[in-house]
Amino acid sequence: MLGLALAVGVPATWVLTRPPAAAGPSAEQVLAAPTAGRGTATPAPGTPPSVTTRDAAPPSSGTVPVPVLVSVPALGVSAPVDPVGVDPEGRMELPADVDRVGWYRFGPVPGGGGSAVLAGHVDDREQGLGVLAPLRRAAVGDEVLVTDSTGTAGRWRIVSRELIEKRALPQDALFRRDGPPRLVLVTCGGPFVPESGSYRDNVVVVAEPVR
Repeated sequence: MLGLALAVGVPATWVLTRPPAAAGPSAEQVLAAPTAGRGTATPAPGTPPSVTTRDAAPPSSGTVPVPVLVSVPALGVSAPVDPVGVDPEGRMELPADVDRVGWYRFGPVPGGGGSAVLAGHVDDREQGLGVLAPLRRAAVGDEVLVTDSTGTAGRWRIVSRELIEKRALPQDALFRRDGPPRLVLVTCGGPFVPESGSYRDNVVVVAEPVR
């Protein structure tokens, strides 16, 4: 199953404040529901998560425009977007440059059905803070703009921000290929774990299109 380790090496001094761990409903609730906050299916207590299989090939996109820039004006975030795939360990690849963001090219484009995933490093020993570090302060209602290769900017509104342990990430929901359009932004968060050379958690932000 695809992972989102987002390992970097050692922490930079970016944890200066500690905002609440969550804002809005959980990411899994938003991604599972036809409309945020409604129609959410909750598994029975003790039910193990289902494991699904996916075609490893990217969907046929033809001339579908791909994302090239993402910005969150309220957080001062603006970053070029690179298409990425999967690394040899089965995790989503990330651009080496912490000022760039990766778009999971085997999933939907932003605005297509399902969850379009954009992810990036939170920091790096040599490069310092990553461009997505401010996601830990994202608020419900903040606007996200995603510009595609034709120069068209799609508008999104944040509906959820959650700090989730990496081992508990709802992978099927995060990388969903069907259902209503969702935009998922991911970076590292929580305490740094020296043994693994990474952070324990991921900051997961979910946005819905502005119609």
